Formats: sequence, structure tokens, C-alpha cells
Amino acid sequence: MTKRVCFLFNHEDVHQVAHTLPVALELAGLNADVEVEIAVSTAEQATAVESLIQARPIANTPLVRRLELSALMELATSTLNRIVPARRIAMLRRHLDYFQSFDVLVVPEFTTTLLRSRWKLTGPLLVCIPHGSGDRSVGFSDELRFFDRVLVAGEKTRGRMLERHPMMADKIKVCGYPKFDAMDLTRKPRLFEDDKPVVVYNPHFDPLLSSWYRFGPQILDHFAAQTRFNFVFAPHVMLFRKLIHGSLEHRRLHIRRKVPQRFYDMPHMLIDTGSARSVDMTYTLAGDIYLGDASSQIYEWIIRPRPAIFLNAHDAKWQEDPNYAHWHLGQVINDPKQLEAALHPEAGELAYVLDRQKLACAKTFSFADTSASLRCATEIQVLLK
Repeated sequence: MTKRVCFLFNHEDVHQVAHTLPVALELAGLNADVEVEIAVSTAEQATAVESLIQARPIANTPLVRRLELSALMELATSTLNRIVPARRIAMLRRHLDYFQSFDVLVVPEFTTTLLRSRWKLTGPLLVCIPHGSGDRSVGFSDELRFFDRVLVAGEKTRGRMLERHPMMADKIKVCGYPKFDAMDLTRKPRLFEDDKPVVVYNPHFDPLLSSWYRFGPQILDHFAAQTRFNFVFAPHVMLFRKLIHGSLEHRRLHIRRKVPQRFYDMPHMLIDTGSARSVDMTYTLAGDIYLGDASSQIYEWIIRPRPAIFLNAHDAKWQEDPNYAHWHLGQVINDPKQLEAALHPEAGELAYVLDRQKLACAKTFSFADTSASLRCATEIQVLLK
């Protein structure tokens, strides 16, 4: 009997697509008795999916289905969606029967667990392949218990999950990082005409953890006033998706600042508030120095160890907190006035940091002779039996 598997992308942006689509393609080519379908909730996601499929053509290409809401529901959720994921939730509710028709539903995020926690859907089996391998506490929350399988990048993530959910030992499997299968990790994109070192500023959107709300203008002013470095402003794609960012976890709201137009016109500064290059590792592969706060992109950065600086904009007591484990992979500064010194670390300090990055990379990502995508696909195939 043919089994049906759906890979769902239900988000406002496209940054989650590369994390699970390579698995869908592997699974589609693995077994003729498995029917793979890809469901997207926006036209932009559909374009991103089609682009990756064209880059990795296979004989048994999965069907791509666009899920929609009524015009009235789109209007009703548009305002709320600025603060909470109202559209995502409405999309799940609207298509309950569709999801029920599959044997397995594969997702890169936790909102889909509402199918079980709120709507008590008895099927399909739920599989999560997390989009990223960061340290924020949100990645280890109670929603995990609703998944039948969680396929993670490495032992670091599995260990953190099991600390909170020890009963899931048989459900959390280390399979590697499928996004790397869709990327050329050897490339170093050239972003500027000269060869000055490139600093990549990658602030998060979280209203507590992000450095953008407090330090952003000072950071931009600092790099605008100097000429020794080229500078890329490439925040998490969700930062400029919304004007107001809210966090139920941290009980915090922040209005997102705009980038003044003058910074767009400087030849040594590149401002990208959310293009495709923000999610395809262009900047993490092109940069020489990372500047950030809470984004899991630091772990994609250390696939090729390089200097990193973290901005503690909320006075965190971070040294022993596992949610800030990535801050041990670079220098931590509490004020933009400390930035100039941090950009020129001592040789011994830098060597120590790069060694820590190599160790962290090995714990965060599992590499094997078999690709991460195939390892994930094989786990899903086992679950289907």
C-alpha cells in the first residue's frame, strides 16, 4: 500500500525551506511506494521550493501544493500576524482534513503541534526537522512531546532536548543538517569590489535577545564612519517582516527600527533586510567577522571557523546559561564602544576561540558517509513501516 508523506512549509518567510526540502527529495527517490507531497502557504515559499527542486532534479518529483485561506480570513489575520502567528494557525485549522489524509507530516517548526494539542488530530504521525541548531530555550520547549520523531543535526541538540524530555530518548534521532546538502560550503561569495575584511552583522528579531533595538543605530554609525572593513547588515529575515515583535516567552514587545536611507548609499556597506541571500548562506560564507546576538546562524558560520563578536544588549548573565552557549564561540561585549577593540583580538585569544568553534561544530553537526538528507529520509521510511 502506498504511504503518503507531506512536507509542510507554513510560515511568513522562506528561511525554513532549505532545512527540510532536501529530505523530501531524498525520500521521493528512495521508495516508489512512498508518495511525497510538498505543501506551501505562500507564493514566495512555492518559488523557493521550485528553485531548489530545479537545482536538484529527480525522476519522481514531488507535487507542490499551495495552501490558501479565504480572502476574509487573510484580512482577519493580517493585523494580528504582526505580533502573533495568526495566519499560520488559521492555515492549520483551515486544512485539517488535508493533513489528516497523510501518514506522516514533516515540519521544520513547532506551530504544527497545534494539530494535536488543540484540534486532537489522530493522524498523521508528526516529524520535526528543526530549522537551525541554535541554543535559544524556545527550541527545547514542551511542544516537542507531540512529535513522533525529532531528527536533529547533532548530539548537542539531542542532549539539550533530552535534559527536558528524557522520555523521548527513542524519538530523538541524530541525522545531521540537511540544509548543508543544498549548499556549496566551499564557496566564498565576493560582495564588494575590494578585498577588505567583511563584517557581517546578523541581529535576531527576539524583542529581548536582539541587539538591534538598543544598539543597532550605533553599530551602523560605527561602520559608516570607518573604511578598514566592509560591512554587511543581514539580520534574521523575520526582523524586517514585522513592525512590532512580541515574545510570549519573554513577555516583551518592541517596535522595530528602520534603517536610515543614508546607509544604503555607502559603497563599503551592504544592507539586506531579507532577500534570498539572507537564507542561502551567502553572507555566512562570504564574511570574515561575525557580529550578532542570538541567531542560530552562528552555527552555520563556524562550519568554517572565523572570528565572532556577540552583543549583550540586555545585560544577560550568560556565562553558565546553556541558552547562550554560542557566546563562548567569540568575544562578548556589553557596549558598542567596545567594538573597535573586539575587531582586533590578540592572536592567542583568537586561536583559543577558533579551537572552541571547531569543537562546537563537531558537537552541533553530525557528518557521515551518508548525507544528512538521506539519513533523515531513512528514519521517516522506518517510521512508515
